[in-house]
Amino acid sequence: QVQLVESGGGLVQAGGSLRLSCAASGRTFSSTPMGWFRQAPGQEREFVAHISWNGGSTYYADSVKGRFTISRDNAKNTVYLQMNRLKPEDTAVYYCAAHRRRGLLTTAQAMGVREYAYWGQGTQVTVSS
Repeated sequence: QVQLVESGGGLVQAGGSLRLSCAASGRTFSSTPMGWFRQAPGQEREFVAHISWNGGSTYYADSVKGRFTISRDNAKNTVYLQMNRLKPEDTAVYYCAAHRRRGLLTTAQAMGVREYAYWGQGTQVTVSS
């Protein structure tokens, strides 16, 4: 079982930055691939970023590539999402998630919403224009 708690959301002007954190409990965090997703009102939850268990592999949605960076600190059981040059269309509830698989993943497995077994409660990010 993995429990996830996100923090760091808030209101920011377009062009600004935020760093989201996700604190995980459970002994398996250091071997678990992790991801960030987001959901805007009236829209489906969408993939944002993924990081492998050791941080050696990352994937990003095209809409955030070059602006967002995912990282993790296994000693602190925490995964981060650094968000720079934020846009109004980045406004959403951001969720941290733990993958159901271990080891190497395909791109589809890394990006699939249904591939993640545990989810946090979400943190709101609002970007004003």
